[in-house]
Amino acid sequence: MERLIADLPVVTGPDWNGVSYFCTTRAGGVGVAPHDTLNLGLRAEDNPEAVAENRRRVRAAVPADPLWLRQVHGSEVVDADAIDVPAEPAVDASVTAQPGRVLAIMVADCLPVLITDTEGKVLGAAHAGWRGLAGGVLEHTLDAMRAKAPQAAGWRAWVGPGIGPQHFEVGQDVLDAFTADDPATARFFAPRDGAAGKWLADLAGLADFRLRRAGVQEVSLSGECTVTRKDRYFSYRRDGVTGRMAMLAWLHPV
Repeated sequence: MERLIADLPVVTGPDWNGVSYFCTTRAGGVGVAPHDTLNLGLRAEDNPEAVAENRRRVRAAVPADPLWLRQVHGSEVVDADAIDVPAEPAVDASVTAQPGRVLAIMVADCLPVLITDTEGKVLGAAHAGWRGLAGGVLEHTLDAMRAKAPQAAGWRAWVGPGIGPQHFEVGQDVLDAFTADDPATARFFAPRDGAAGKWLADLAGLADFRLRRAGVQEVSLSGECTVTRKDRYFSYRRDGVTGRMAMLAWLHPV
């Protein structure tokens, strides 16, 4: 669903106990084309001053400075509560059990995935493109969360806006990466008409499958396609040079 938070148009999912979260859209910032307007990516070939102002606006909507990541399409996870966590760790997921600690994931076709326990005691945020998904970024995030909250009774996840299954063309290597792990994932790939060795992949469906297989009982999908909604989202696959949205999430004080 779309709503306004601190004058920013954002997309959110279900209301969950103890957790606040949202994903920004491309609206509400100061950038100019092709980064119009709320680009939050420092490495997206945008004016650094515009990015700084956009990040300032996002900071006003959350309770503390976000932990921004230098995302590398991998599967490593950082503990955001560690005393020695670097300013911008080169990983693709973070976890926290500290109320008010803001996690951030940047996207422009890849999936932002939020994971929390049913009591809102621990939180994880992951950047899930196909490489991260195939490499186990969601499972690694859950493992880190279970280590921080071993008494958690159940798990839920929200899969935010990302490239839709009608637009995510991949090669045989991507199909092989998933089916080698579990042949059941073949159902998330459809042959591309007239293109031998090319497939249309359902990235959100793959995330849903792996989350449930890992023990997440409740998975909510945004159903939003970043490629289709040019008015609302940045899309690297559609535009090449473009901005980045961000999912931000934090736990409420006890």
